[in-house]
Amino acid sequence: MKLAILSRAPRAYSTQRLKAAALSRGHEAKVLNTLRFAIDLTGPEPDLQFRGRPLSDYDAILPRIGNSITYFGTAVVRQFEQMDVYTPNTANGISNSRDKLRANQILSRHNIGMPATTFVRNRADVRPAITRVGGAPVVIKLLEGTQGIGVILAPEVKVAEAIIETLHSKNQNVLIQSFVQESRGRDVRALVVGDRVVAAMRRVAHGDEFRSNVHRGGSVEPVALDAAYEQAAVRSAQIMGLRVAGVDMLEGNDGPLVMEVNSSPGLEGIETATKLDVAGAIIDYIANQVAFPEIDVRQRLTVSTGYGVAELAVRAGADLVGRTISESGLSERDITVLTLHRGPTVIPNPRQGVELEADDRLLCFGRLEEMRSMIPERRRRRAKVRRLPKEPIPEGA
Repeated sequence: MKLAILSRAPRAYSTQRLKAAALSRGHEAKVLNTLRFAIDLTGPEPDLQFRGRPLSDYDAILPRIGNSITYFGTAVVRQFEQMDVYTPNTANGISNSRDKLRANQILSRHNIGMPATTFVRNRADVRPAITRVGGAPVVIKLLEGTQGIGVILAPEVKVAEAIIETLHSKNQNVLIQSFVQESRGRDVRALVVGDRVVAAMRRVAHGDEFRSNVHRGGSVEPVALDAAYEQAAVRSAQIMGLRVAGVDMLEGNDGPLVMEVNSSPGLEGIETATKLDVAGAIIDYIANQVAFPEIDVRQRLTVSTGYGVAELAVRAGADLVGRTISESGLSERDITVLTLHRGPTVIPNPRQGVELEADDRLLCFGRLEEMRSMIPERRRRRAKVRRLPKEPIPEGA
């Protein structure tokens, strides 16, 4: 396998470990500075230039995109995707994970436990927002902060209001999040590779610091995760479109609470804590996947005119409830069920004999006209078209 590690930090521990792990397994690996690429759209097919020359062929890339170059970095990753070069982390996945609000919005519809969170912009909405998340103390987070930077614990409502007002005055967008007292100064990071957690560690803050990031002086220790934590970590990474990710979770009284999904997790802390070859696990996974590069399914399936991808909800009382997929009549309407979502369970490529239940969600590919006809129409009053006034634009308007 010929692998390109996209990184501006060739001397960083994570970059060196990934390259060493690839070379020790007989692969060819090069570290390429992400900023030295040029996206080439002048020819008949998408291409890339590197340092002013056409890029040689690669089987896979491993993006290590820094937060400061997210836009350009994801554009480069997206170009590799268009060239059918395998990447464990898609451009959309990286972009989604970088924006804390967007990440929370995506995860919130998939039954992922998270701390209560709200987002407002108007000063008058701040106090009600704090009340909705449970009142003070609250955690205030910048949307694009990293390594614990831009995370503030406000002990009182008035303090929180002052901090948020100050940040808003500097055109900073912030999240208001409940403070999980039982997990103060402590969290868990799970390193997800593919469909499993390959290593996990608990991070503990130093002294009275509530942020447990290693960069803030926190200590680390290996931890064995139970099934609930592993499932939450793997599902969160996959929902975000990431096959290599660090998932940070708080240990709540009722189970795991996902805080963040990191698309470029550092390896030094977790390898030091667990003594496991995490870099090697990442390389092995990529090597096993290069023959089957992931593609943007929606992009490919919507090329045919009149066909597309849509999600159909099976509502209580609908005719589909109690019928199997083969009895549903979907195939006769030129609709194929790709995935069945039932609560937190995902059934890919479900068999024809699977019986449909109320509240199931079906991800389908088929004729858009047929799928639209299956979505209940909202009753709307038809707006009456009035006659044009004698003076459409009054004088002085």
